Amino acid sequence: MSNSTDIIRAGLKKRYAREKRFRFFGIVSLLISFAFLLVLLFTIVNKGWPAFQQTYVKLDVELSEDLLKVNKDSDEDALYSANYSKVVKKSLQKMFPGVKGRKQKRALKNIVSNSAAYDIRDKVIENPDLLGTTQSYWFLAKDDIDVFMKGKIDRHLPEDERRIKDYQFVWIDKLIEEDRLEKRFNTVLFSNGDSREPEQSGLKGAIMGSLYTMLVTLLLSFPIAVAAAAYLEEFAPQNNKWVDMIEININNLAAVPSIVFGLLGLAIYINYFGVPRSTPLIGGLVLTLMTLPTIIIASRAAIKSVPPSIKEAAVGLGASKVQVLFQHTLPLAMPGILTGTIIGMAQALGETAPLLMIGMVAFVAEVPNGILDPATVMPVQIYLWSDSPERAFTERTSAAIMVLLAFLVAMNLIAILLRKKFERRW
Repeated sequence: MSNSTDIIRAGLKKRYAREKRFRFFGIVSLLISFAFLLVLLFTIVNKGWPAFQQTYVKLDVELSEDLLKVNKDSDEDALYSANYSKVVKKSLQKMFPGVKGRKQKRALKNIVSNSAAYDIRDKVIENPDLLGTTQSYWFLAKDDIDVFMKGKIDRHLPEDERRIKDYQFVWIDKLIEEDRLEKRFNTVLFSNGDSREPEQSGLKGAIMGSLYTMLVTLLLSFPIAVAAAAYLEEFAPQNNKWVDMIEININNLAAVPSIVFGLLGLAIYINYFGVPRSTPLIGGLVLTLMTLPTIIIASRAAIKSVPPSIKEAAVGLGASKVQVLFQHTLPLAMPGILTGTIIGMAQALGETAPLLMIGMVAFVAEVPNGILDPATVMPVQIYLWSDSPERAFTERTSAAIMVLLAFLVAMNLIAILLRKKFERRW
């Protein structure tokens, strides 16, 4: 008897030891995963945070009528076509009179962004009385100046190993000494579309493109997916080979690589139906195909989880199948349906491959005003910036990732709030 007890105790001791080891390995795995996530987030934030600031240069601009060849009585077309880059160039030469040589003059001009001339043009068109006066304006600094002001260029490196030369540092030091260089919150990042110039590039075009694309995806995928799930769960005949084939295909489509949906959109929507390329409409149509299986599967699971007693009670009181579905089943299943919808939409928001196939990788500088305007989306914008050689685009890439993550967090927060609102206890 004692031997049997000892054997049982030894077995229990080994089992408890295995359980402790299993829990230990599980906790270690979670900690490692959490550590990698923290490292990833820290790296992204560390690289992207400087992009939320932008360096500006203050110039005293003489709006000479003789230089611009316009006056206060000129019409708007003449004011629009005047060469405002001359006054920017002249103000820089007046500030640094000793600059000689074509190379140094070109470098001097590159202290401020090319957008300075357009900023002056807009101000003159708005108020022609500025002509003939000298005004002080803050302009965007060129990307190399901005990168240096953020501490990303070491001035102690040999001159041939850095983009800013020694004579440019003399100009920068003078601007700093005269309080003509300062960093501000980068409103351009959220007010401009894409640009070849890093200091002028912004996310507004990609943000609006993503919003329009997600709107089309939601308006198409949600009703179709819920209707399909309701039919398959409540009305479809049982043990029917056609219904079984549809269910199998829905489950298989959920595992199809996303680029296949892009090829399908290119072949059917664009080549056959003639839907415009690079628009939120075609992007939404393609992402709808990709999102439908996810929402259908989640909606079916939510509908199936509604207790049969509720349906039977409604039928017993004389309700039809349609009344049971819309008045009892769907309201109770709505938290699960919304959860699946948000998961599908979050997946669609982060997709790049299918959108590359339908032309949304094109360079689009204008901000879209509707679903038929050329546009890009956030993941594609991140892809484009990450492939740019300019160093200033590196921080903007990380900043765009931060904005995209903020979108995802906001979507999940909305999903939680909606789930709480529609959640019912039975």
